[in-house]
Amino acid sequence: MRAPIGTFDNARPAPDCLDELTAPVADAVRHWRGSVPAEQFVYVDTDPEIADTAVFVEHYGPELRDRSANCVVVSGKRGGESTLAACVVLSGTRVDVNGAVRRQLGARKASFAPMDTATGETGMEYGGITPIGLPEAWPVLVDAAVLDVPHVLIGSGRRRGKLIVPGKTFAELPGAVVIEGLGVPTA
Repeated sequence: MRAPIGTFDNARPAPDCLDELTAPVADAVRHWRGSVPAEQFVYVDTDPEIADTAVFVEHYGPELRDRSANCVVVSGKRGGESTLAACVVLSGTRVDVNGAVRRQLGARKASFAPMDTATGETGMEYGGITPIGLPEAWPVLVDAAVLDVPHVLIGSGRRRGKLIVPGKTFAELPGAVVIEGLGVPTA
């Protein structure tokens, strides 16, 4: 199989390689019921040593710069309450944590979750967190621009390997909230 984007040597339908995914991601793929069939989710094997976006794009194809997204875990706090959420933005942008995220979560303060919290609560590896397979109670805040990309490269739950999924898929994730301007241009 050939990946719809990038120059990957090994691309397979995600349902055919559940053993390559973390348990929560494999479970989400196995039980996916969205309008895009899970067979259209593509798993590509990648080198975990070149996971940094700039090096990754140079190695696997320059078109990936505008077709990849990042998923980060944030924490919103109000009073004694803390809410974890995920944010999905195109890789050429950064998450508007102090504006869009704080307002959406109704928090007085919002920040990126500590690495041990993000990995412990998701069951995924740092640098490979994906919105596919997150705890169902979490809000998944998705920048509207992600939905316009025909195929989006995102983490697979591990640093090794990525998923390529149609952009519109992100609006169908459990807990998905599509937000205009969640991702703001980097300086």
